[in-house]
Amino acid sequence: MNRQAAPDRRGSKLQMNASTLPAVDRANPANVVVHGNASSFRQEIITGKHHLHADEPVSAGGDDAGPSPYDYLLAALGVCTSMTVGFYARRKQMPLENITVSLWHSRIHAKDCEECETKEGMLDRIDMDIELTGSLTAEQHAKLMEIAGKCPVHRTLTSEINIRLRAAAAS
Repeated sequence: MNRQAAPDRRGSKLQMNASTLPAVDRANPANVVVHGNASSFRQEIITGKHHLHADEPVSAGGDDAGPSPYDYLLAALGVCTSMTVGFYARRKQMPLENITVSLWHSRIHAKDCEECETKEGMLDRIDMDIELTGSLTAEQHAKLMEIAGKCPVHRTLTSEINIRLRAAAAS
């Protein structure tokens, strides 16, 4: 079965193709493993030596025992943005002291988005405020803001994404 979503405002597509997927090399462990059960939204996340938890807020039927999936998505983008800006500033020896990235996720009507190509239905919006402190010139500040939009997670979220969904082999 091949399902392909319509392009969004960036021209990216979410693709899922379960019929012709090559086998995954199981000799290497997965980057992230998520364990849950059908009794609640609570999830255990294992990534390398790190153990995290996820849940939904009480208002969505969860126990609020951890960040929600969208909190993790925003955190990934915010962390990557901050790391990318900091790395660039260090490499260019800019006097950047601190980076604060604040993010919000919302669903909006496409017709309410002037800069979006999609004009019907709903779309996801991520708003991101970036505060840079230090003795930066206006040019340095502008360059760091430009670099913020080039972090790898930002590029992933604004590019075509191919998600391959398959049943795991029985163990």
